[in-house]
Amino acid sequence: MLQKRTEDYPPENNRFRFLNKETEAFQVKELPDVPFDIGEMYSGLMPIDEKDPSRALFFVFQPTVGPPTDEIVIWLNGGPGCSSLEGFFQENGRFIWGPGMYSVELNPYSWVNLSNVLWVEQPVGTGFSIGKVTATSEEDVAQDFVKFFKNFQTTFGIKNFKIFVTGESYAGRYVPYISAAMLDEKNKEFYDLSGALTYDPCIGSCDYVQGEVPTLPFVQQNKNVFGLNDTFMAQIEELDKKCGYAEYRDKWMHFPPAGQQPPTFFNYSSDADLACDIFDIVINAGYAVNPCSNVYEITTMCPIPADVLGFPTDIAYSYRGQPIYFNRTDVKKAMHAPLDINWAECSGPVFIGDGGPMQEGDLSLDPIQHVLPQVIEATNRVLVANGDLDMIVLTNGTLLSIQNMTWNGKMGFQTQPSKPIIITLPDLQYGQAFIDNGIGGLDNPMGTMGVQHYERGLMWAQTALSGHMEPQYQPRSSYRHLQWLLGHIQTL
Repeated sequence: MLQKRTEDYPPENNRFRFLNKETEAFQVKELPDVPFDIGEMYSGLMPIDEKDPSRALFFVFQPTVGPPTDEIVIWLNGGPGCSSLEGFFQENGRFIWGPGMYSVELNPYSWVNLSNVLWVEQPVGTGFSIGKVTATSEEDVAQDFVKFFKNFQTTFGIKNFKIFVTGESYAGRYVPYISAAMLDEKNKEFYDLSGALTYDPCIGSCDYVQGEVPTLPFVQQNKNVFGLNDTFMAQIEELDKKCGYAEYRDKWMHFPPAGQQPPTFFNYSSDADLACDIFDIVINAGYAVNPCSNVYEITTMCPIPADVLGFPTDIAYSYRGQPIYFNRTDVKKAMHAPLDINWAECSGPVFIGDGGPMQEGDLSLDPIQHVLPQVIEATNRVLVANGDLDMIVLTNGTLLSIQNMTWNGKMGFQTQPSKPIIITLPDLQYGQAFIDNGIGGLDNPMGTMGVQHYERGLMWAQTALSGHMEPQYQPRSSYRHLQWLLGHIQTL
């Protein structure tokens, strides 16, 4: 439900459901170079603690363009330190301006078609968010977020909304910890967590189990893409055995699992571990064959398309020689962003200290050890997915991590995922603007687009032909994932 809006501040032509005296300062009326009516949209800095405006998270909020709904989907990018404005502008927002695109376009697979969506730049140290970095753990990050989110809801007059926390990559850590913190609040009025979704997530041993162990089979399966010669392949096959990765897979990649996997950690300051760094050995060799090789999507070839967000570097890949979009003064003003911040897609640090996962100072346990099972058991509506063309987080590594997790009374999946995801009919709940643009006629069947498997509250989705950023690389599959999360469909 919504708190009652004051009589003297009605929504404009009944279009703007969340517009009130408190939210007017966040309203975005237009975006430079976006030639569409952007509808109802808000962005700006929201304090973590309303008594201390010096620490605040930057957000973008787009209410659904479909039928009004009392639910909200939160989207978080990873990094750590990578901006959720990437998700907003190049993945699942209402309009997209992706790499290689000359101008912005309406996104037919926008998540805004299905629900209200909130993109948040977090933790502090990310994007436009401001304040002193204080986090040493995911618990710290989660506490900052739940405080911010309550302030956001209070400002926008939101109560008793169903909440779905989603994200990708390093947000595989953010999503479960934030979700668990909401559950711990035991307050359905502001924290009615109803499900979670995470793409290509860091949920286990990110470097060892999700990186080094599955590298060789991944390269073998994609040999024609990598183009590595037989001599090199023989060398890494021998290294795979010598370093124990082959034995690890043979022992632990089973359905049901063979037992609890041993603790693992890859030490980048250890000469012995570096000698077994097959992941980086393959990447470096790949650059010799394809200088535009991309671990986020391995089929990327030269030339690298210009990117309006300047990833991976604003010098080499700027868009037509123009400033990065979110660094433009006119864009900052339109979005109520700090003018003095030099925005970058990935920044930081966002943790203090060092020695945690990925050497980023994050000292928390892997999500599979406690918080992810907690979220599954509380909601029975969690989706974990991995793209088959992603090398930064490998599909079999994510599956291995799931096989090392206990939830709802059992460890891992009891049977091997095998049910195909077949997309045969249009999935979109078409809005009138979508129909008017004539895009519906192009929305043809795709066929088999991956593998799905559901057990005890957890849905697994292996996404065919997708790189790391699944809403960007396979938006139609991602759209269906969200439909499942929201309870609109029961299978993928």
